[in-house]
Amino acid sequence: MDRKSERRGLGRGLSALMAEVSTAAETGQDTRSREQRLPIEKLVPNPDQPRRHFDETALAELAVSIGEKGVIQPLIVRPKGDVFEIVAGERRWRAAQRAQLHDVPVIVREFTDTEVLEIGIIENIQRADLNPIEEAMGYRALIERFGHTQEKLSDAMGKSRSHIANLMRLLSLPDEVQGLLREGKLSAGHARALITADDPAMLARKVVLEGLSVRQTETLTKTIPAKKKQVKSRVHEKDADTKALENDLSAALGMKISIDYDGGGKGRITIDYRSMEDLDKLCSILGNPVRA
Repeated sequence: MDRKSERRGLGRGLSALMAEVSTAAETGQDTRSREQRLPIEKLVPNPDQPRRHFDETALAELAVSIGEKGVIQPLIVRPKGDVFEIVAGERRWRAAQRAQLHDVPVIVREFTDTEVLEIGIIENIQRADLNPIEEAMGYRALIERFGHTQEKLSDAMGKSRSHIANLMRLLSLPDEVQGLLREGKLSAGHARALITADDPAMLARKVVLEGLSVRQTETLTKTIPAKKKQVKSRVHEKDADTKALENDLSAALGMKISIDYDGGGKGRITIDYRSMEDLDKLCSILGNPVRA
């Protein structure tokens, strides 16, 4: 697939893409864009769908509504071999199956992989909030798979760059902590406070068990690793630019990055990885030439 054509989609936004669908359907510019009905079994979910968890209660309520009134808003799909991949509307598709419908209304469109991923992220953020880990993984996919920058994502998604960077930093946390975030037992604020801790998983369990607030969690992370911080205090104090660079590198790699320098132009960069997959990814990045 032409990389230039893929990148063209980012930034158009869900509303612009939906507007194109509506216009084409109303004017007949593209007969494949007109609303039609397709058998449930001819539709397949998008494997890159950023949402991994569907609330069972909400899904059951939607199924009851669909059973009574049908699927009012058509799903957006694209051709994928002998089937059609769902671009927007997987919750409605799942609920329609529960309501035992045989077919659903759809609008068929040709979308690039980039547009599909963008629509999936925006649709979920706008209509049914993703948990912080799902949202962060969506942003990371856009950056790693399609080479987009945080600045470009910020403009396209209407989110601040710091919001995107802080979310992506959560992916450097251990799987156990990420699991608590997915389940809603920890908030993004709690998780951000744990990123710099020596043992974030242990502290996360304590936070959940004792029901600590974000402020209490921040205090906890400052008191537990006190000895380590005393050693670091001998190193030249980091300025705001260095801390910002640490955050950017951590977000880009999905790993914790620490930059220490002595104030005289010398220093070191420390990269913490938490799995062999992380190490393989790091080796792959360092082994490839830097792209212009």
